Amino acid sequence: MDQDELRQRLTPEQFAVTQEGATEHPFTGIYDDFWAAGIYVDVVSGEPLFNSQDKYDAGCGWPSFTKPITKLKEKRDRRFGMERVEVRSTKGDSHLGHVFTDGPAARGGMRYCINAAALRFIPLAELEKYGYGEYRALFEK
Repeated sequence: MDQDELRQRLTPEQFAVTQEGATEHPFTGIYDDFWAAGIYVDVVSGEPLFNSQDKYDAGCGWPSFTKPITKLKEKRDRRFGMERVEVRSTKGDSHLGHVFTDGPAARGGMRYCINAAALRFIPLAELEKYGYGEYRALFEK
């Protein structure tokens, strides 16, 4: 999908985050304090990214997860005088956020700090409706 099509389909904030590497303001994203069961997908490509069971409150102002559903692209990010690891979707190459090693130790120690604007939530009850039925198994453990 070209940039003009994306500008028409996404909100200005979604475009800025996913295509230009912007960061939404903390505690403003729709999924920061959101706890429904389901999966989070890339707002651009629809690629499955995170399971709600792996979400936790890191207190940082952005949705945080202990692990992704599938492997994400990782890229060194030295902007703003910091050394961080950026995470991007593999299919849409969307900027999602960053991954840190200060997550809950009992759950692997990782914190995927993700912009809500990069995500679309698919409720557990609607996985099949939107073509994500295979991910129901994640909730049947």
